[in-house]
Formats: sequence, structure tokens, C-alpha cells
Amino acid sequence: MTDSSDFKETVKQQADIVRIVGDYVKLKKTGAQNYSGLCPFHNEKTPSFSVHATRQFFHCFGCGVSGDVLSFVQKIENITFPEAVRALAQKLGLALPKTSYSSPAEAKETRLRTLLLDVHEQACVFFQGYLRRPEGAHAREYLAGRGLNEEIIRTFRIGYAPDSGFLLRDRLRGEFEEEVLRESGLFSWKAENSRQLSDISPQQNTRSFNLPIRSQSGATKDIEPTTNDRRPTTASMYSKFRNRVMFPLRNEGGRIIAFTGRTLSVDEKAGPKYLNSPETAIYSKSRLLFNLDQAKEAIRKLDYAILVEGQMDCISVFAAGFHNVIASSGTAFTDLQARLLGRFTKNVVVNFDPDTAGAKATERTLGLLVEEEFQVKVLTLESGFDPDLFIARKGKDAYATALKNSQKYFDYLIERARSQFPVRSGEGKVKAVNYLLPHIQRVPSRIVRDELAREMAQKLGIDSSILRQELKHAAASRSSASVKAPVDVQVTDAERIMIRALASPITTQTSQEHFSARDGTGEAFDPAGRAQFVLKSERLHLGLATESLMEVLISSRPEAMTDLPLPESDRNLVASILMNEDEELIPERLEGAVRALRRIQLRRKLEGVQRELQVGREKDPARVQALLQEKMRLKRALMDPNLAEESTAARSA
Repeated sequence: MTDSSDFKETVKQQADIVRIVGDYVKLKKTGAQNYSGLCPFHNEKTPSFSVHATRQFFHCFGCGVSGDVLSFVQKIENITFPEAVRALAQKLGLALPKTSYSSPAEAKETRLRTLLLDVHEQACVFFQGYLRRPEGAHAREYLAGRGLNEEIIRTFRIGYAPDSGFLLRDRLRGEFEEEVLRESGLFSWKAENSRQLSDISPQQNTRSFNLPIRSQSGATKDIEPTTNDRRPTTASMYSKFRNRVMFPLRNEGGRIIAFTGRTLSVDEKAGPKYLNSPETAIYSKSRLLFNLDQAKEAIRKLDYAILVEGQMDCISVFAAGFHNVIASSGTAFTDLQARLLGRFTKNVVVNFDPDTAGAKATERTLGLLVEEEFQVKVLTLESGFDPDLFIARKGKDAYATALKNSQKYFDYLIERARSQFPVRSGEGKVKAVNYLLPHIQRVPSRIVRDELAREMAQKLGIDSSILRQELKHAAASRSSASVKAPVDVQVTDAERIMIRALASPITTQTSQEHFSARDGTGEAFDPAGRAQFVLKSERLHLGLATESLMEVLISSRPEAMTDLPLPESDRNLVASILMNEDEELIPERLEGAVRALRRIQLRRKLEGVQRELQVGREKDPARVQALLQEKMRLKRALMDPNLAEESTAARSA
């Protein structure tokens, strides 16, 4: 994106990175300016993700990812940099300047996403309109029969797709080009040229066409397709969703990115009961939690989420007043969804259908949630009742009572084991243990695993020592998933202070004219300038473990900290130092670090003199005498608590 750098900097300056990141990651204050949480970019059990409030950057000591607030939004939302700037500016209420792009590919990708969002918004308006028309009477009857009133229908923007396959197409093709409509996932198309083009996925075609470039005047310019291009024309397209109640799927920010359609037909040609949009450039089903956009604030406030299976279950629970409810949209719960939920809470009540398939889904979901260190409870309703039907028949108060009586997840699993495998026999006990052990293995804490083993042994009538032995065998195969920040025992406190200074914003010019020839100090305290001047003039960092790191910092401005050409070990070290700034960097502290580095250099010179004396004492008396004098001088300098302010390098030259 080639927007002016001034606007990009304005966005960065006005964005509080702690608040922005806190919308995605549950952060805990761990220092004066440092916040930490579980990294959203890789799977981890213990927090290694840190955010620095003052320096406005983040770093993960586990996977090494780091950056500023813009790169965080870009990565977490999986969007382009221009989209990240735009999204953050809109969140801050900043007026957007005219946008240009650094490459045709960047423009194409951003334009595609933008147009697909517009297509889905227009499609939703279309479906909402048809729900109110005479053609939508059957859909309105269905929704009324499910207990949904007008307010809930508006809240979830539920609509109706008419039975015609061409009305939506004709409504949209006057505004969007056929390539965009084809990529939207809303349409199928007939076979052309003896080729079933509907079998070609949008992903397969993404690189095979050029989007029309829309000018400011609204005119479009098509780029001619290749000669062997057999993609469908708009005339051959027809709606995937016909005669269905339409449930929009919204991303975390509330933008519509896909649909689920519930059929109202009963004939054999109606297709599946629930039809979902295919994955597109803006929709990935494994990353979406239905209703998260509306539930996230309630989840944060109550510090727990209710997880149900389907959209109707979610809507019914929400309508009953439980606004912290989300759904897995009828798909298998994924680790990506677990991590997404973990940004808002680590407490969840799982309320899946109590039938056999629902029980198996509950067990799979429990496994993922346990591995992500959620505190999990299970709400099991009476046989034959899903959340939607339970609330419709027994009311919201009964559901609230059932919610309060939710079981701890392992109590639920033990009951499942006892019901499936009678533990009166040895064979039943073996099967019950084999059923439960994989679930225990997923528990990260050894203490919790031991407690669960004792409880399981008691309830199943098993010798606890045998069970512990089985657990030890299982634990031996577990790989440690915890990641610790690097410990650099060779890095002294003086080096850490100097690195902090070099990473400070440069507030004045660092040319020598702003400093005295003696110590480089100026009228205003400038840590970066002072550190750069001393290190450049006295080379106090030579020979240190951090020599190469300091060389990079000396020649780089702190605004570019996240883009410094550093190896991962140095990047982790810088982040570790900056994330643990317990004391203010005042002039006295920096001067103390300078004196400490001078002492280090003096000691190294003294060691060198002593080594030369040992090997050459009798060879050159004059040289020996000079070395002895230098040794005395260095010892006197080391005994001086203030050291000599002048450069020891200049004295020994």
C-alpha cells in the first residue's frame, strides 16, 4: 500500500496496541508496561506472547513472531496490509485517504475481498427483502414455528432465498462482474463445452482470471481471458440457495462472509437439509464461530461461553437471554476455533445434542478444549431434547437451571464410560480405562492428571497404583509443549541497559555537534543518542556477547525495531529485555551502564597484559617494563569507583 507514511504513522500512534490486541487475546498485566497471554498464532499451553504498552509492539517467545499493531491486525485477520490499515483506521474513526497499491497482485487481492464482502451484504439484503414478500410466507411460517420473533429475525438478519435460480443473479450482475459472482460461492453453473464447470472450485480458479478494475467513475475495464478459458458466463449461472431460509454467517467484526440455507422443500431434489457456502477468499469454516461477533462482549463480561452445535440452537439460546452463546455451525469443532474462543475466555460449557452423534462430537470437542487448557463443563439435556427444543418446551428458566448444574467434563466422561462398559467385570474395567486414558493424556497439568486418576480409580473400582503406572507410561510419550523465554546468562545488566537505550526513540540528532567531546551529553536526555555516541566513539561493545546486536541497533532507528535484520535469537533477546523494563531509564542508570562496560574493557585489557607478561618476560626488558607500567595503570583505573570519564581506548592507544 502506498498511502502516505504520515497516515500509516497516524494510525499507529492513535491505536493503543494493548486494547487492539486485547480484542483478540486475553491479556494479563505482568509488568509495569508489559502484558502477556497465549499466542494466537501457534498452539501453546503457557503464555509466551507479550505486548509492550509504551513501545507499542508485540513478540512471541514461542514462535518468534513480532511486530507492531498494524502487522498484528494483518496477521490475525489474515488480510493484506492495506486492509489492515483501513480496518484499524475505521475502528479508530479516522478518515481514509485515497488508497493506492504497491503491486497489481496486492490491488487484485484487496479488491476481491472488498467486492466479495459487498456481494454478500447485497445478497443478505436481497434475502431479507424476499422474506417479507408474499413468496416468503412459507419461510415466515417456519420461523414462527421455531419461536423466532421479528426482533430476533432482524438481529440475525435471517432471510429467504426464493425458489428461482436467477433472481439473485439478475439482482447482482448489474452491479458486479461475473468473475466476482463466480468467486462468491453463491452460484453454480451449467456444464459448457462438454465440461462440468461447477466441479471447478473457486480456489482452483483464483489465479486464472483478472478482476475488473473499477475506476472512480464506476466504469469497469475487463481484461481478456486466455484463449483456452472455458469459465461460465453470467447467463449460465444460477443460485446455489433456492427455497431456503437463509442464515448469514458473520466474521468477528460483524461482516457477512457466507450463508447457511435451511431447505423448505420436502421432495428428493431438495438437496441437503442444511446447505453451506463453499470456502472462499473471505470464508473458512474451520476459523468461524457462529454469533461470535454478537457474543464476544458477553463472553468477556461473564468469562465463559456456551458452545452449541447448530445455528438454530444458538439463536434460540441467544433469544432466551443467554447472549454468551456461540455455535460450531454444525461442523466438527477445530483447534483453530478453540484458539479463537480462547482469545475471549478459557471457560466453556459444551451443550451438544445428547444423541449418539452429539455425544461423540462432545468428546472430540472436549479433547480439543482440554488440550488448549480450557476449564470445561458439559450440559447434558434430557434425551430427545436439543437446546432449541428444550427452551421451546420448558422455558429459559429451566435452561438456566440446567446450565448451573452442568457437570465437570471428567465427571461427564466417567459417567459415559460406566454407561458403555459395565465395570463389574475385569473386561469392562479395562475397556473403561482404555476409553478414559486418552482424555487424561490431553490434560497438560501433571497434578490435575494425578487427581483425575485417583477419582477415576475410585469410581471405577480400580487399583490406583496400577492406574498411575498406566498414566506414567502415557506421560512418557507426551511431548512438552511449553515454551520458555530464552535465558541469556552471558548478557550483563549493563548490556541490557545499553540495549534498552539503543532501542529508545531518538528525540534529537545524534551527530557529535550536539554532545560535548568529553561525554556526549546534551541539554535533553536522549538515551539512544547517548548510547550511540559512546559506543561509536569508545567501542565499548567489542567482544561482548551482544556485539553484533548492538552494531545493528547503533545503525538503526528504533521506529524500525520490528523490521531489524536480526536472527531469531537476537530478536528474542531484544524482546525479552524490552518486555522486562522494571525501572525507568534515567541518565544515572545509563551512565552506570557505561561505567560498567568500561570496567569490562579494562579487565579485558588487563588480562591481555598479564598474558603477554607470562609469555615474554625475559625476551624484551623494555617491553616488559612498559607492560608492567600499563598493568599498574589499569589496576589503578579499576580501583577508581567512578573510572576515568575519558575513553580508555584513547589512553591505551
